[in-house]
Amino acid sequence: MLDNIDKKIISFLNESFPVESRPYKKIADELNITEEEVLSRVKGYKDTGKLRKMGAVLRHRNVGFKTNVLCVWKVSEDKFKEVADIMLTESAITHCYSRVSYPEWPYNFYTMIHAADKTECENIVKRLSEKTKLEDYKMLYSIFEWKKESMKYFT
Repeated sequence: MLDNIDKKIISFLNESFPVESRPYKKIADELNITEEEVLSRVKGYKDTGKLRKMGAVLRHRNVGFKTNVLCVWKVSEDKFKEVADIMLTESAITHCYSRVSYPEWPYNFYTMIHAADKTECENIVKRLSEKTKLEDYKMLYSIFEWKKESMKYFT
């Protein structure tokens, strides 16, 4: 069961994470507890499955990437690892994952590519196509950016 301190820690984790050398100490100081207690509780949330992940949200337009494209690829099972290893070396790719394919949608490998403009996206995809020897792909450009926000608890 979560107590009031747990709820306050989770509230802090809902917000922008402090960008400093000891972010958990800042949270601890705000709550009048030790940094060790905050770390122990956060580890407990993770160990019990209450906390699945923590991560950064890239607001790509704010850092200079004006274009992004979801590139979907058709990859045979026997080439999956090889293709993934190549894709994971590309710094312009921020997301790389597999999905189930269907007869009407044969694409099973997805990459999200961020770049300064459409031409740069196309050049990156062309280079990846050549490296992986994949020719069956589609480029799906974002035309609208939806709200990027996670669920917030105990606010």
